Amino acid sequence: MVIGAGMGAMAAAARLAVAGHRVVVHERAGTYGGALGRVRQGGFGFDTGPSLLHLPAVYRDLFVKTGKQPLEDCVELSQVEPAVRHVFADGTTTDLPNASRAGVGEALDAALSAGAGARWAAFMNRAREAWDRTRRPLLEEPLWPNWQVLAEREPYPAVPHKRLLRRERRAATLAQVAEFELAGEPRLTALLEHFALARGLDPRTAPASAAVLPYMEQTFGAWSARGGMRALATAVYERCLARRVEFVFDSAVVRIVEKDGRAAGVELADGSVVDADSVVAGVPPRALATLLSGGTAVRSPDDVPARSGLPSRLTVLLALRGGRPADTPHRTVLHTADRADELDRVFGAPAPPEGAPAPPRGAGGSGADGRSALPDSPTLTVLRPDDPTAVPDTGHEAVTLTTTVAAGAEITDGDVRRLLDRAGTAVPDLADRLLWHEVRTPADLAGATGAEGGAVPPPALAADSGRRLHPANSTALPGLYAVGGWSHPGGGLPHAGMSGALVAGLIVEGPEFRGSQ
Repeated sequence: MVIGAGMGAMAAAARLAVAGHRVVVHERAGTYGGALGRVRQGGFGFDTGPSLLHLPAVYRDLFVKTGKQPLEDCVELSQVEPAVRHVFADGTTTDLPNASRAGVGEALDAALSAGAGARWAAFMNRAREAWDRTRRPLLEEPLWPNWQVLAEREPYPAVPHKRLLRRERRAATLAQVAEFELAGEPRLTALLEHFALARGLDPRTAPASAAVLPYMEQTFGAWSARGGMRALATAVYERCLARRVEFVFDSAVVRIVEKDGRAAGVELADGSVVDADSVVAGVPPRALATLLSGGTAVRSPDDVPARSGLPSRLTVLLALRGGRPADTPHRTVLHTADRADELDRVFGAPAPPEGAPAPPRGAGGSGADGRSALPDSPTLTVLRPDDPTAVPDTGHEAVTLTTTVAAGAEITDGDVRRLLDRAGTAVPDLADRLLWHEVRTPADLAGATGAEGGAVPPPALAADSGRRLHPANSTALPGLYAVGGWSHPGGGLPHAGMSGALVAGLIVEGPEFRGSQ
């Protein structure tokens, strides 16, 4: 029995079906895919969730293990080139190539200054060490019973920062990595911190181990799909159907049935009870807590604190007249001119020194402290895919704007106008070309995923006393397993696929399962 039809849940379902289990998926919504939604209107098509795939090997493995057709026979994937165009606050622009660390260094030298590429390359070499140390325990293996080892040890080999007549320091956060190891260069800082911000992490508090995020993208590349990432969700759904997984949509689970101290099935909204040998829950932690007797959350490791303060996303879909120019990058990132203000609005102001009065907090968006959810120049990702299925004809273009905001942020018309004005930097003549637009707020995301405030789960990271780890896939209730972005190994399309593989392995092989070799 599987609760939810998100990507992690479907990945687990397909693998379990191949292993001989009868799998039934109950999804409260009317479709599959979770956050991988698709809006279609007037011949235009837009992704409402992730639009690029990193680590496609995760889904290639899923398709190899569950059938004869490989992933590329089911989804038309293309490497995005360039991977991204960065427009920094001072107007500097650079196009970074896809999956070419040498090429990235050359581009940074050309756009910023001689030596910028070398500093970035040296950082990436250290990031590779962090990746090598954490890849298996954080991505390919169930969460260790002695998870404290991951919590206490910082895998990133920070360079000692020497200070005159003072003890040397090593970077403990991503922001300190930028300060100490990238010489505080504002454009390199913006580049590094964007990898955290885009994944819902505050670079001021994210551990240095978050260096694995740029390493993963710049090493393994970014891929788009014809038909958007919704096409990937459809391919996984169809693979499930081919393996005879049963889907029941518009079927809300209201309770997990417990018998003899283990999960034994679910109760549906109509009062019916469905028995099961195992229950796989692809829902956020608080939603899972409400499904358990007494409302007790099942979380492992037990003393990992409940996640709070996670941000959401504001997305604006633009239907434009006029075709997409041939030299247009798929993804452009416009960086903010006021880093501190943006981070305060999304995550709240940093804690003051002990004994000092607390400053006003910006998290919560409009209404939290009277400020707008967005700064004057928010960091904005502009997506302009070269996908004929996204437009009615070559005389039109589909563009998606995305920015990180506080979970539960109240979005105003002024916020949307600010995004549209800012997007004109990347899309010339935007105001004259605009046919219509649609806004997807944190409230819309909450409705689609069930996450409180539309919060988006970040990937799991080592260090930071375990605050960046997610609940284990095995729970304290035998027979109940957690899957998807809110469980180990955390948020993101690759991580969802990995969580499905881990859950299937735990059910098929038992608690001795230690991950794929």
